[in-house]
Amino acid sequence: MQIIPAIDFKDGKVVNLKQGQLAETTTYSDDPVGMADHWVSLGCERLHLVDLDGAFEGRPVNQAAIKNIASNHPGLTIQLGGGIRSAQIIENYLNAGVEQVIIGTKAVDEPEFVGEMCRQFPGHIIVGLDGLHGMVAKNGWQEVTDIAVKSLAMMFQADGIASIVYTDIGKDGMMGGVNLKATKDLANSVSVPIIASGGVTDMRDIKALLEADQKVDGGICGVITGRAIYEGTLDLAEAIKYVNDHSSAD
Repeated sequence: MQIIPAIDFKDGKVVNLKQGQLAETTTYSDDPVGMADHWVSLGCERLHLVDLDGAFEGRPVNQAAIKNIASNHPGLTIQLGGGIRSAQIIENYLNAGVEQVIIGTKAVDEPEFVGEMCRQFPGHIIVGLDGLHGMVAKNGWQEVTDIAVKSLAMMFQADGIASIVYTDIGKDGMMGGVNLKATKDLANSVSVPIIASGGVTDMRDIKALLEADQKVDGGICGVITGRAIYEGTLDLAEAIKYVNDHSSAD
């Protein structure tokens, strides 16, 4: 299981939104590229980048900074979400050094798009499922649908997606612990690995997810952390070391 620092872009800055609400924005840095350098220096091997402007506008907005991060760290695995709406956008990002792109709203609105992109870019497509009380949200979490997270997950696994980023909106940015039950239930429902997101607060969450990973069928291959590492309740280097030590022990 990998610890994956999140860098959320908005207006050229690194921010965090509580439960996806623009009115609940905290700015952590004016230098997203420098922030990426910092997390890499602490040992991270994968970054989770989110173009929040892109998510709300439906098109890439912060691609220049994203490309700079990729070019600065060619050995780094980058997963990117926000404004991914076409094959051309995906191809451009993959050519720029992004390893995997996350399809969110488009996956909900046009499920067939996921299968098409998996065939065109095998191994490079992640589906982002954002849930509230088990139902899928879309359009930057502004709209909660009547579609169950599990139903979509089970449909997309047949398309050949690399993994699923599952975010519990009720937990995201709230520093109240992960929704362990929902994450485990989803991991047990599908064979593709789950990347947990939302609510990570401290080492207790990391340990709980590691323990859960041993007990689910598909596996929890990663956990995204944002506010916790920016506000210091989770030490990134310590978390990475713990996971590495645990993996080598197993």
